[in-house]
Amino acid sequence: MSTNADAPPAGSADPAEPAPGGAPRAAEPTGYTHRQIMVILSGLLLGMFLAALDQTVVSTAIYRIGESLDGLTAQAWVTTAFLITSTIATPLYGKLSDQYGRKPFFIFAISVFIFGSALCTLSTSMYMLAAFRAFQGIGAGGLMSLALAIIGDIIPPRERAKYQGYFMAVFGTSSVLGPVIGGALAGQDQLLGVDGWRWIFLINVPIGVLALVVVARVLHLNHEPRPHRIDYAGAASLIIALVPLLLVAERGREWGWGSAAALSCYGIGVVGIIAFVLAELRAGDEALLPPRLFRNRMFALGTTQSAIIGIGMFGGITLIPLYLQLVKGYSPTKAGLLTLPLMLGIMSLSMVSGQITSRTGRYKIFPVIGSGLLVVGMLMLFGLTADTSLVYVDAAMFVVGAGLGLNMQTIVLAMQNAVPPRDIGVATSSTTFFRQLGGTLGVAVFLSIVYSTVSDKIAGSFADARGTAAFQAAAKAHPEQMKTLHDASSGGDDVLNNMTFLNHLDPALAHPFKAGFTGALTVAFLVGAGVLLIALVLSALIKEVPLRTHAAAFSKNEPDEPGAPAETAAKPEEPEQPAPAAG
Repeated sequence: MSTNADAPPAGSADPAEPAPGGAPRAAEPTGYTHRQIMVILSGLLLGMFLAALDQTVVSTAIYRIGESLDGLTAQAWVTTAFLITSTIATPLYGKLSDQYGRKPFFIFAISVFIFGSALCTLSTSMYMLAAFRAFQGIGAGGLMSLALAIIGDIIPPRERAKYQGYFMAVFGTSSVLGPVIGGALAGQDQLLGVDGWRWIFLINVPIGVLALVVVARVLHLNHEPRPHRIDYAGAASLIIALVPLLLVAERGREWGWGSAAALSCYGIGVVGIIAFVLAELRAGDEALLPPRLFRNRMFALGTTQSAIIGIGMFGGITLIPLYLQLVKGYSPTKAGLLTLPLMLGIMSLSMVSGQITSRTGRYKIFPVIGSGLLVVGMLMLFGLTADTSLVYVDAAMFVVGAGLGLNMQTIVLAMQNAVPPRDIGVATSSTTFFRQLGGTLGVAVFLSIVYSTVSDKIAGSFADARGTAAFQAAAKAHPEQMKTLHDASSGGDDVLNNMTFLNHLDPALAHPFKAGFTGALTVAFLVGAGVLLIALVLSALIKEVPLRTHAAAFSKNEPDEPGAPAETAAKPEEPEQPAPAAG
């Protein structure tokens, strides 16, 4: 068989069954071969690599970009603009791809991302860069969710888990490479006549073009056209709801959570949420998030658990690099590399759970164990001190990563399996959407906890240290450093904006400051453990639906009732049909 995925999927049918005209009936396709899947997967992985790499590579270099464009005070808008558009776009891609097919929207998402990346390289101000990042985010919103939805179309749930390990490997690799690439490029004043930081966006262009070519050539999905109505009211109300709420989550600490700007965002967001719910109820099956899906127990539990894990995951992961940089004194690039145990935990346990699921068809146990590991990992982080060894920190990060690896892809798989094939796009994008919302809320809440407690923690730490002989001797020898410490510790929220002065202090004087900062971080980790306990309870409530043995694209007899297993999956005692032979 040719290696070209343009070839029709391998199939099996009774060759003796005659067609209506008496001629032998053509074989009905029942699935793709492993080789065809791997060719298609190459394009999907390139698209996801773009989205995952872009998040970490920009965050590492954003300070240098702000300096270059004389806009340090506006750097937060670059992140906020991308977050808002990518989050809003995610459910739109899911629903529209269910209605009109995946391939055109995946190609559209890659194209917009490439064009947005090229525009970012031309930015002459931070606000221009923020506008181009917002445009880029429109493409990014579809890269990851559509890639996972396409996998849901072409691979049966029973086999899907082992292929999803490739996605986690790409996600983990890009997360580790991002800080390194971002730091290296941002550190170059010029590279081939172009500012070093501009290459952070420029490198997306050739990778994106390659992904575009591969997807256009090898991705061929059958889509049965059906009459549809686009939910314009739902889309508009979703934008009205999310923009102010995401804005206040990102900027509320700077504005003040009770400020006029924050209160206005709350009010507009609530109005938008009410309007969105009413619009979805009126739209019925044509809604962006059809209300009937929330009557599906797995869908309702999955979206809630995704949001809860997003709060704990992004909130906790944001604080770990702060500890490595501000307490341990590592550079942002090295701190990014030191999170490797976290990524190893995600990748290894995701692959292990995928292989076990493929062989046994069982998956409920993994979110339960994973949520338990997340709680244990957060409690381990709660035990951090300024003097904790890096080995202990690595162990805690690995446990957190293992918990995420057992949860993330398993929840996606369970939600895809629990809904009819026509809703796989909505189910997949909903998982990503609610996880992003939870992550945004988690980062805002966790950082607010740190900012609100850090001054008292530092003051208490200094009060304990002043009675020690080492501190008194260092204070007497370096009075100018004591003045620096006093000014920093009384700076309120500004205390975390620049802590590089700690690198120039006597260790005995710097230690109480670091200890106080660590104390503020551990309060947030304890709150995270409490939040993730909810995820543990939710995972125990999951009802395991037998995994289908046919890919959605070839499941013509799937029931329309969400959560009802396919006929082939309803009989686990029957032996699984052999997979098509590789071409």
